[in-house]
Amino acid sequence: MRKKIITTTLLCIGIILTGCNTNSNSSVKKYTVNGVEFNMISVEGGTFTMGSTESTKDAEADEYPAHSVTISDFQIGETEVTQELWAAVMGKNPSGYNNDPQLPVESMNWFEAQSFIEKLNQLTGEQFRMPTEAEWEYAARGGNKSKGYLYSGSDTLSNVGWYKDNAGECPKPVKTKQPNELGLYDMSGNLWEWCSDWYGKYTPEESIDPQGPTEGHSRVLRGGSWLIDAPLCRPEDRSFGAPKGGGCIVGMRLAI
Repeated sequence: MRKKIITTTLLCIGIILTGCNTNSNSSVKKYTVNGVEFNMISVEGGTFTMGSTESTKDAEADEYPAHSVTISDFQIGETEVTQELWAAVMGKNPSGYNNDPQLPVESMNWFEAQSFIEKLNQLTGEQFRMPTEAEWEYAARGGNKSKGYLYSGSDTLSNVGWYKDNAGECPKPVKTKQPNELGLYDMSGNLWEWCSDWYGKYTPEESIDPQGPTEGHSRVLRGGSWLIDAPLCRPEDRSFGAPKGGGCIVGMRLAI
């Protein structure tokens, strides 16, 4: 089984640091923090089938059973949190690949990501948070604008994502591939993204705005990364990591 557990920065050891648009009808809300702008995309709620069916190619055991989930309206980051935004909020940049401020921030653990959100909320007066796993998958699939693509925005991963076969052994600046149906970038590839949920097994029951298990050992990671094979960049693919883990293939995206 190809299941991936991201617990430490070990996957980054030995990797050499090298040099490394379409319009959307979705509503965009702009925010500015200490001179740095970022966009949040409004996602209209709806009901979708979360997880994989028996006909899904490359599906793994933890993607079953497929189940009906209803999601309320929310906003999600147009891109991953960039190094520029992180530094504007936190005053420093934890990333190992840091030669471009538009690179997504990486190498923060789940708790550090929560600290960033807390400080961002203090600066903006808003209530930013991590997306839930269900919100993340719904948005990655294109929400109620979904065209049923294999990856987030295309059946061809190289159109929308940076992954093992095209990234050249390093993450890439945000918004350098095509967005998905909602105008979201890098939902397939570039960096795994922390979600708010504890990782756990799916159940077949229908649910509304699920928050995941009430306890656990690992937090959900979604989206695949620049170091990962194509099947792991599918919107329904799941990964997980210890909250104190992280590494150069792990980043985050905001929700509100």
